Order: sequence, then C-alpha cells, then structure tokens
Amino acid sequence: MLLFGCDFSSAPTARKPIVVATGEPDGADRVRLTGLQRFATLDAWGEWLRATPAWTGGFDFPFSLPRELVEHLRWPLQWEPLMAHYASLSRAEIRETFAAFCAARPAGGKFAHRATDGPAGSSPSMKWVNPPVAYMLHAGVPRLLAAGARIPGLHAGRNADRVALEAYPGLLARELIGRRSYKSDDLQKQTPERRAARVDLLAALEAGSARLGLKLVLAGPQRAELLADARGDDIDAVLCLLQAAWGRQRAGSPGAGHGLPEDIDPLEGWIVSA
Repeated sequence: MLLFGCDFSSAPTARKPIVVATGEPDGADRVRLTGLQRFATLDAWGEWLRATPAWTGGFDFPFSLPRELVEHLRWPLQWEPLMAHYASLSRAEIRETFAAFCAARPAGGKFAHRATDGPAGSSPSMKWVNPPVAYMLHAGVPRLLAAGARIPGLHAGRNADRVALEAYPGLLARELIGRRSYKSDDLQKQTPERRAARVDLLAALEAGSARLGLKLVLAGPQRAELLADARGDDIDAVLCLLQAAWGRQRAGSPGAGHGLPEDIDPLEGWIVSA
C-alpha cells in the first residue's frame, strides 16, 4: 500500500502544482522518502488517486466545515449530504455566503471554527482568502469521494484500501521550529533566514525529534531538493507524509482509528496527530 503526503492547491498550475511526497516504512520508526510527484491540474491529481489501487494519504486541506456554521446556514447535518450540497455551490456563492456570516459577527470572532482548529492551530475551514481553505475543501473532497476513499470518522467509502487523512503541516513544523517562517511564495521574502529554518526543520525531522516518534530518511539529493524549494511546497508534502505514516501505524486504534479521537465529531472530522 502506497503511503504519501499531499500539499494541495485549489487552483494548481505548472508553476505551482499539487505536490505529492511518496514514502515507505523503513523499520518501526523510520519513513523513507521515495519520491515527489507534481500535478498541474486537479483532474490529473484526481485521476492519479483513482488509478492508484491502495494508499494511505495525508492531505493538506480541510475535510469539513464547522458545525456552528452549518447549523446557522441550515445546511445538512450529516457529512455526506453536506459535502454534496457544498460541491453544488460555486466559489462565488461560497464567498458571498461566508462573507455574510462573518459580517454579522463581532470583531475577533468573525469565523466559526471546528473543534480540531484549537489543538492543530489550523485556519478555520470557512476562510476563502489567505489561505483559501474553503476553496481547497470544495476542490479536494469531491475528488476523494470519486476515488472511493475511506475517510476515518467521516465516511466509510467504497474502497477500504484507500484511506484519506486530513493533515496539517503547520502543526508538525511549529512543534519542531516554533513560529519561524520557512517558506514564502513571494520571491522577495525567500530569505537566508527562511532557508536556515528549512535546514533546521529537516534536521529535526531526520533526527526524529517530533512526538510522532518517526525519523525521516532522505538521500543527499532529496535533502538538497527540499532545501532549494523556497516555496516550501515539497517540505509541506513531506510533513503530511509523516503525519499519514503516524496515522497508518494507528489504523486499528479505538474509535475512528488512525489515532483520531474516540469522540470525533462525525460532521467536522479531525486533523491527524492533533
């Protein structure tokens, strides 16, 4: 079964593609990076998911919306009907609906949050800018469903050998290097300081410093490639790979499995390892 992490974009291009970091277990506490794949379109990425027979993937996009928001909008309160409704909307409709929700709320509390946002430190999944995770949800989840993926805690799926876990690279990165920035899409902000942060982040991953208890195994050219990616998309995919590996080690754990909480909200879902 393939193991991978996915740094996602809701509008990929050849210049900024979706990046998938593939890997394999190397002993009980090591994960070896086996490759990096890039997809310039959503359809190419979705087809790859459908064509790959068995996998566990960690995906850097939200799998659901906050219960508070869904109840307020009177949208379906079961995950699968909610996702069907959400997929039927245009991005403009999503933006207008969420902007109206935020406009009616006080400063400092504009967005609704999922329960997982607190421990994960993640952005609310209804944000449509900086980063546009609401659009990532809109683009990503339908393609997971089309692949028949099982989403522990949310959806049984048609294919038990394809397991999708919501991942968040920032959770693992902050554990290892704090709030230091290690990436930027802005060429002017691709500084020596950010490269030094990538050096430290990779060193910590290779040393197995995170509480996940997993060491990243890299070849020299792979390390150089990850350090050279000033946008950080490659490293983010690798961080998701390690979170997916941690989840797969705990596939048979109680509750939803894969290390997810036993009391996971079946509407909101959870970020693996949070």
